Amino acid sequence: MTWPNDDLDDPRRLRAIAAAFPGAMLEEAVLPSAFDDVWAVLGDPERGFPGLVPDVRSLRITERDGERMRATVHGRSGLRARFDMVLRPGWCLMQSRFLVFGMGVVAEGEGTRFAYMAALRVPGARFLGPVIRRVLGPVVLRRFVRRFTPEE
Repeated sequence: MTWPNDDLDDPRRLRAIAAAFPGAMLEEAVLPSAFDDVWAVLGDPERGFPGLVPDVRSLRITERDGERMRATVHGRSGLRARFDMVLRPGWCLMQSRFLVFGMGVVAEGEGTRFAYMAALRVPGARFLGPVIRRVLGPVVLRRFVRRFTPEE
């Protein structure tokens, strides 16, 4: 085996990034929707993220150079931050001065494996991590599963 290799899919790549941030929250699930349906929403962050990603009231892309972007995010809690962003099919990673979050998706059978990661970039993040994972993790996962579960 040679290093680096390209055997990591985007959810696994996100798992590796989460491991580098003390206290990071990482949630994974298999969504019952096809990759194309999931990416149609996640690949359009200005319309897809508000209401789906916790605390994102609005997101506006301010600069774009291929898959690299800058965005301004306004949150329901009063958060207002500029994020550097990489967005390509199956992958989204956003970083601000105090926060990093990302999503990785890959087709799995008839569904889509989905991973969501959020981490604070502040002193003490390691100690806040368990609280964030316990409170925010299930909320994030429920929103995504509900959004991508076809109505019967």
